[in-house]
Amino acid sequence: MRNAWAALAAMLTISGCAMTLPVKGQSGDGSETFTGSATGQIDGAGTLSIVSNKGRSCKGDFVYVTNREGSGTFTCSDGQSGPFTFVSTGTRGTGSGTLGGKPFTFSFG
Repeated sequence: MRNAWAALAAMLTISGCAMTLPVKGQSGDGSETFTGSATGQIDGAGTLSIVSNKGRSCKGDFVYVTNREGSGTFTCSDGQSGPFTFVSTGTRGTGSGTLGGKPFTFSFG
């Protein structure tokens, strides 16, 4: 595990202390899908940006609360907002949350 963290730290240092990964997800009922990106910083903070197939764009800030789990809050172009959580391996992960009280899930990496 120590070697994995060392490798990740080295990669982030080489790439300017940030890693950007693709994001895909959908609403709980499947009626809205979205794509975007997540950018994580070496200090454990980051941003998540998505655009839905219905034209809604959302941005969120997140922080890692443990070395594998994080949480944040989205704010969308239509005024809706909501919390999200995720679990990460460092280069892949899954998450879920709510927007305007409706559930969504996503994956990244």
